Amino acid sequence: MATAAAFFVVALLYSSVGHAGASGYLAVMALLQVAPASMRPAALILNILVATLGARNFIGAGHFKPSLAWPFLVTSIPMAFLGGRLELPVDIYRSVIGVVLLLTAIRLLVQLRQEDRPGSPPSVVVAMAVGAALGFLAGLTGVGGGIFLSPLLLLAGWADLRTTAATSVVFILANSVAGLLGQVGSLDALPAGLPIWAIAVVAGGAAGSWLGSRRLASPAIRLTLALVLVTAGIKLI
Repeated sequence: MATAAAFFVVALLYSSVGHAGASGYLAVMALLQVAPASMRPAALILNILVATLGARNFIGAGHFKPSLAWPFLVTSIPMAFLGGRLELPVDIYRSVIGVVLLLTAIRLLVQLRQEDRPGSPPSVVVAMAVGAALGFLAGLTGVGGGIFLSPLLLLAGWADLRTTAATSVVFILANSVAGLLGQVGSLDALPAGLPIWAIAVVAGGAAGSWLGSRRLASPAIRLTLALVLVTAGIKLI
């Protein structure tokens, strides 16, 4: 019961800011001493469930802008598939990214009360380059990539908070599917507790994405995103 509750809370917190929770699920599975070979595909499956709910809520609330999202998606999807097929030592990458996420969280906390303004999208070339890099990293580390994309969208001034969340959750969904396809050989070794965890994250994801897309005020979303980044940063380090 405690384990299911932990997955529920992770999904609730992450989905409220347009994420799906892979870094949090990986942290919980590490505490449960799940075999490393099973962790990446399990986290991606849970990611897909939560991101599907999140995409439905954020798109349904009118926050998704296809013109912003497509350049990131078109390059990230094949690169996530490639990253998912690789088995490389990622400790250095994870540590560096963890530090970046922690610094980003501090920056968001400093800007907690800053007015939420419409963003100015990047050029298609820049967005495609960013999408390729983040997609590869997403597949390699077993996360959907939104944990990297959303702070970049905000700090670069490319989107407002809810457009960022909507873009991130669609990005996560696409790249989680691509990353999982790159790991089809690992699907015969999934954790026994996965069905229960799936129920927990669906419940948390449904509640969190509804709150984030329709109810939470901008400072609350900013604070929640900062907490998510701190959690992910500590896990990656």
